[in-house]
Amino acid sequence: MKNVRHISKGDAVDNRLAVSTHHQDAIPKSKLSSGSVVDKFPVLLDDGRTIVFISDKSREREIRLRYALRKGL
Repeated sequence: MKNVRHISKGDAVDNRLAVSTHHQDAIPKSKLSSGSVVDKFPVLLDDGRTIVFISDKSREREIRLRYALRKGL
């Protein structure tokens, strides 16, 4: 017979609950909030068709330059 380890239904549920609560501790609170754009600044690119949210307002010029270079404008 194959090497099969039988896991009871209770063990699987307990493990799943332990993993899900542990995983949420590792996620930053800004990612858990609805929309995850809290404390971020919008940068409108491509005449408003593309919106990039950045956390550091001073990087806006760099983001615009990178986007322009990537698009070949």
